[in-house]
Amino acid sequence: MATHRVSHEPAYVLHRYDWSESSLILEVFTRHHGRIALVAKGAKRPSSNFRPVLLPLQPLQLNYGGDAEIRTLKGAEWMGGHVMPTGEALMSGYYVNELLLRLLARDDAHEALFDAYAGVVQVLAGDHAGAQAATHAAALRAFELLLLRAVGLLPALDVQTLTLAPLEAATRYSLVPEAGLRHAADNEASLAGDEWRGLQDMLDDRAPFTATLRDVATMNAGSNSALRNQLRTLLNYHCGVSTLRTRQMMRDLQAL
Repeated sequence: MATHRVSHEPAYVLHRYDWSESSLILEVFTRHHGRIALVAKGAKRPSSNFRPVLLPLQPLQLNYGGDAEIRTLKGAEWMGGHVMPTGEALMSGYYVNELLLRLLARDDAHEALFDAYAGVVQVLAGDHAGAQAATHAAALRAFELLLLRAVGLLPALDVQTLTLAPLEAATRYSLVPEAGLRHAADNEASLAGDEWRGLQDMLDDRAPFTATLRDVATMNAGSNSALRNQLRTLLNYHCGVSTLRTRQMMRDLQAL
């Protein structure tokens, strides 16, 4: 049987594991083939060409081959464009990677989601002066929404999920696991109907990541907090955890 080979594939390293004294197993997000596993033989050797290249949150082009569940990395090239995020931005990047590892099935291509991932990494690596923290948070919310939609876990945001009744502009609605979008209970995190409809319009835009980021960035602080809390609950539910590891690490670092 001929070995399947892929060349010049846009990709990002999501995670890496020691495989032997000299090699690594990589979890990689590729544009045309989705999440895959690769073995990088000899990558830990000081003389390896892979050693300075196989870093997370960096745009790469990969060559690999094989028909097994774990393919063999043949070549890797850094595509440049931005430096590694640092500080809280780096932890946010690891958080996005953890979401992809938990929610994406292997060998399931998501080209639009890959482009959104590239967008959020660029935002995290960039310098947005005084608005940096707010811009990073908006980028994370936009990516969370696009990821949930890509894997089929986000209901339509312009109707009530169970009844398909249209949303009323000023009425408050909550996005909850299993029930989807419904009338909000008292003191429950929620958004107004026109805010949910606005998010749906942005998700349907031709450039959904940029449009959704812009929409979230213009929300007031209360709406931003409510959206974050609802998405966090939904993501934790579908990831099967009470708190993601990277979120807990952020809390621990902030406590220090």
